[in-house]
Amino acid sequence: MPEDRYTTERDGFGRLLADRVIWRQAGTIPAAGELTARWLEGSSEYQPGTFAPRFDDETRAIAVGLAELNRNGLFTKESQPGVLTEEHAQRAYVTGFCSVESAAALLELSGRTDLVTVAHAPGEASQASIPVTLRDGEVVTVLGSSEGPVGDDQLRDWSQEANESLALVLADAWYVEVFDPVWGRNGVLLPAVLEALAGGEPASQ
Repeated sequence: MPEDRYTTERDGFGRLLADRVIWRQAGTIPAAGELTARWLEGSSEYQPGTFAPRFDDETRAIAVGLAELNRNGLFTKESQPGVLTEEHAQRAYVTGFCSVESAAALLELSGRTDLVTVAHAPGEASQASIPVTLRDGEVVTVLGSSEGPVGDDQLRDWSQEANESLALVLADAWYVEVFDPVWGRNGVLLPAVLEALAGGEPASQ
């Protein structure tokens, strides 16, 4: 077996095994956030739960902003920019894992701006369905349901994709979903979330 296996070999999804090895050492939300920021900046080709070496084209316009959130206490999981055409409408949103303090800051943000935060305590499930993506008038993406790794299947997946320590940390973390209620709007959500996480006071929208 070549000695450079872990610097050149990729898994079945094209992800670089050398970058996966680094994830084996990430046992905290800040550590996971830093590795996610590197992936968003193009210096890593492995992201747990993303079955491709790089993010999709849609994420390109918001990648820099997402990297900042990941370095400020929100380990992001899902996101999308705002889009508004005749056939396709999206509300900008971001979801992720964080501490109770960060969750409280994002809930407070929701109280002083028109942005909306849905926060899930560790292990909490929700049946809410808030439309955030429409195609030809049909709802195709909703927020409001807890995505935290609260079940055995999710814990196993995070353990395999990252490591068991991080899986247990995420099981005890808060999961937040923050979205802009204005269809198609960009440039508001990510800066406001960043300011809230950093302890700033964004102006009311």
